[in-house]
Amino acid sequence: MDDLDPEEIARRAALPEAARRALEEADARRAEQAEALARLEAEREHERGGPKAIEPTRFGDWERKGITYDF
Repeated sequence: MDDLDPEEIARRAALPEAARRALEEADARRAEQAEALARLEAEREHERGGPKAIEPTRFGDWERKGITYDF
């Protein structure tokens, strides 16, 4: 809740207790998801033998040198 601006803090203070708890839980889930994404990105940087650029999958297809094919 530290990254909220003063207006948002005041708005949340005016809400019922149940709504404040729900917002706090949602904030915690978002923070967890952001941490998980950061860990995933860190692991992806250390991949060996994978594609040289961003993962080439699109809609279940693969593309190499401009040619798209399915497995």
